Amino acid sequence: MLIECELETSPGIRLDSTSVAYTIYTSGSTGKPKGVEVTHRNVVNLLCSMREIPGLNERDRLLAVTTLSFDIAVLELFLPLITGAQVILANRETAQDPRLLIKLLNESKATVMQATPATWRLLLEVGWTGSPGLRLFCGGEALPRQLANELIKLGELWNMYGPTETTIWSATSRVSPGNGPVTIGPPIHNTRFHVLDAKLQPTPIGVPGELHIGGDGVAKGYFRNPPLTVERFIPDPISKQPADRLYKTGDLVRYRPDGHLEFLGRLDNQVKVRGFRIELGEIESVLARNPDIRECVVAAQHDDLGGSRLVAYCVPHESRKCSSEELRNWVAASLPEYMIPSVFVFMPALSHTPNGKVDRKALVRLDALSLPEQNLFIAPRTPAEAKLATVCAEVLHLDRVSVHDSLFDLGADSIHLFQIVARAALVGIALAPKQILRLQTVAALAAELRDSTSENGGPKHKLETIARVSREQYQLDAAPQAT
Repeated sequence: MLIECELETSPGIRLDSTSVAYTIYTSGSTGKPKGVEVTHRNVVNLLCSMREIPGLNERDRLLAVTTLSFDIAVLELFLPLITGAQVILANRETAQDPRLLIKLLNESKATVMQATPATWRLLLEVGWTGSPGLRLFCGGEALPRQLANELIKLGELWNMYGPTETTIWSATSRVSPGNGPVTIGPPIHNTRFHVLDAKLQPTPIGVPGELHIGGDGVAKGYFRNPPLTVERFIPDPISKQPADRLYKTGDLVRYRPDGHLEFLGRLDNQVKVRGFRIELGEIESVLARNPDIRECVVAAQHDDLGGSRLVAYCVPHESRKCSSEELRNWVAASLPEYMIPSVFVFMPALSHTPNGKVDRKALVRLDALSLPEQNLFIAPRTPAEAKLATVCAEVLHLDRVSVHDSLFDLGADSIHLFQIVARAALVGIALAPKQILRLQTVAALAAELRDSTSENGGPKHKLETIARVSREQYQLDAAPQAT
């Protein structure tokens, strides 16, 4: 039954360009997330600038793969609407499975896709050789030069940069092949970059400083948090307009002679993992509430491919015992999946600096994957176990993997699952990510594959036949075309 309802009086809501369009929460260092209030003016400025550079028009088809909890989804949904372009929505299963995503890329004939470096790397991992006419937008975290050079071979690549507080992207530039770092800039329309020292004085070319951003993209502030708003959104010391403000990004950068910016790292305890901005203190706050934990520190450890993983260094109480699985479940009850540490390291004590603070730099230098609780190493006993163990060791950057080790205790996360699936297919083993989630060990995976083949009454080479078909699927029945 359809019920029509019409208000007799105006609701009295008055909107203008300074009204809040949306509030999106980001990780907070005190353990409490902070809501960024983004106005209509902020969003319109972004969309109008992006419409021109990198550019979008009515002939484009944008493949949207971003979850709505990530602010870059705003561009994916609204930029096509104001340009007449077509938007293709990928469901969560497709967006997280590189094989399905490649299939959708080719079937939809998408001309634009925006994703984090982790997603682009995952597509390359499963053998993606490009999609005809596709432009690649990459942002959310620093773009490694090695990855950039690989992507440039497959299409037109754009590097996007910007914090949530300045409305998604504040700079965009087309990336060219090279050996140096991928730079930031120039800023989008109506946006100003200032590299300032601790006294808010501009730094010369080549001298590091904190990036401050001004202009029409600067958000209103933090929802119901005036002290933090005043701290991070400061009066512009350079502008002659009293109302102009700058956002203190916390990013350490320096100007290069070409006028672009080189990203050097963070000034605070904030990191980006798989495109998500994370305050490590928020995870530490959750872990500290666990009754078994006396002290803990969370750090981001970089891998050889330019990515990062979260490592939790924990000191249990002397009378308490806890496991990685227990702590992983504890964190998962309060925080989203991308904030759950990949590795839990149990230590008798944490090293401290002379002033009594935890020596985070010393922890980051540790080889975290050699420190977790060690199980007795059991070598592979069958050809299937040997192949799986080799694949898992390669993906997780380990010397070896015991067949009874939990892959998650060794540092596997959702991205690694798909990498394991992809590499397993190349050596003749067909797996599904759900199997790894459920079984977790090489021994259990090999046993289920063996039992499945036996129950179906197929020949011994059936597993290899399935894997061959899976490999052929990656090619998607189409030879790569020039872009």
